[in-house]
Amino acid sequence: MQCNCRASRQSIACGERTWRRAATSRKAAHMHYGGNNSAKPLFKFGVVSDVQYANIPDGVSFHGVPRFYRNSLVALRRAVCQSWVPADVQFGIHFGDILDGFQPKAESEAALSVVLDAFAQLGKPTYHMLGNHCLYNLPRKRLNERLGIPPAADGGSYYSFSPHPAWLFVVLDAYDISLLGWPEDHERHLLAEGVLHEKNPNKEKNSPEGLVGVARRFVKFGGGASEVQLQWLQQQLQVAAENSQNVVICSHLPLNPGTCPPACLLWNYEEVLNILQQSGVVVATMAGHTHQNGYMLDEAGIHHIVLPAVLETPPGRDAHGWVEVWQDMLLLQGVDTCMSYEIQLSSAAMQRQQIVLNKQDRKHQVVQDMQQRQQGQRQQQGQQQHHHLHQPQQQTEQLGSLHVA
Repeated sequence: MQCNCRASRQSIACGERTWRRAATSRKAAHMHYGGNNSAKPLFKFGVVSDVQYANIPDGVSFHGVPRFYRNSLVALRRAVCQSWVPADVQFGIHFGDILDGFQPKAESEAALSVVLDAFAQLGKPTYHMLGNHCLYNLPRKRLNERLGIPPAADGGSYYSFSPHPAWLFVVLDAYDISLLGWPEDHERHLLAEGVLHEKNPNKEKNSPEGLVGVARRFVKFGGGASEVQLQWLQQQLQVAAENSQNVVICSHLPLNPGTCPPACLLWNYEEVLNILQQSGVVVATMAGHTHQNGYMLDEAGIHHIVLPAVLETPPGRDAHGWVEVWQDMLLLQGVDTCMSYEIQLSSAAMQRQQIVLNKQDRKHQVVQDMQQRQQGQRQQQGQQQHHHLHQPQQQTEQLGSLHVA
């Protein structure tokens, strides 16, 4: 699909700086594989978060940070057309908040179509997850339909996909228990009411005023994962372990307090972290929501990454990237305000990956051997047919000779 995006001279310059910065990591990876010109990543995927497009004039956040509502669409188009497409990513991921809460609700469907059209310029899948601003605009069921999120059996918006036999991506529903997105009489809305009533004494539940440390996460614009989703997560990770897969966890809300302000954390992040750490197969988590870069390596060796927001990136600047998955590392190639990271895989992660790659090689060899046998059989059959075609003629000549005699 041809891209129709145009970039300013400043944005191109930013892209050039990023390509130069990323080239060092790529060169290191190239040298790691002995300078083999055929060495390349197993796959690549684009990353971007918090587009929060709205067809309204620019504004500011609650904390006074400028927000560029219409420009976010321009920056998204540039991300897709001038980074993801040239990088030849296999898919993209948006980490939630595709529209802003100030988007006029009567035009939310039309605004969403405009943003999805920008993602469609990639010509390949883009995976989405729900953020609080998504749920300010449209009902959960409608968002699942428009964003291509396969709804869980219980109506939740969590799912998984495997872009490569050695890798599984698990997308969490950070608003599974929430005051957002469910009818007021729904079980999970009522659960969320109970949590906030217990944990947040403020009349305005969007305010963390008076709450200390990680307790500040219990606000209305946050949410948590239900027990059903946690059980599903454990099953996903168990199957991944059985299949020797490495796992990347995707969530709108961050999962590690070292990566973000406390108010931005998933309500039951500790439960989720415990599951991830005990599984032994999770390489990284990636999130949005905070509008800031964040990184933390936890005690279990899991890398936690938080991406900046497109919404708060000034015109002409960028906040996106793409990830290259190599046999021994993940390289996040950040563009402009998005930080770059080089994540070395643990020996256990590399061993799991190698098991899958070896299986692939064996399957490939079996297919090749079968094709060669089939080709040999066809050649043999062709020779036999050729022999049979000439045999009757020889017999006729012999009989004719006898008749004359």
